[in-house]
Amino acid sequence: MQPEEIRHLIENGLQNAEAYVEGDGAHFTAVVVSPDFAGKSRLQKQQLVYDTVRQQLLDGTLHALSIKTFTPDEWQVLE
Repeated sequence: MQPEEIRHLIENGLQNAEAYVEGDGAHFTAVVVSPDFAGKSRLQKQQLVYDTVRQQLLDGTLHALSIKTFTPDEWQVLE
């Protein structure tokens, strides 16, 4: 898979999300910013993202994905 394909899956699965994905073809890192993360635990946020790529993880198309999640307010603080 390519980073752009993963970004597309995440952004289509989480309607209000912006995803930034990097990787080498086997291992990827996704930074995902979404207002849907507000009030959710770290695990709940990651589950929302994993749900968007679950099929690719199960069928082996996507091997490894590290996820960092932020609300828009948290993301602005980092920029």
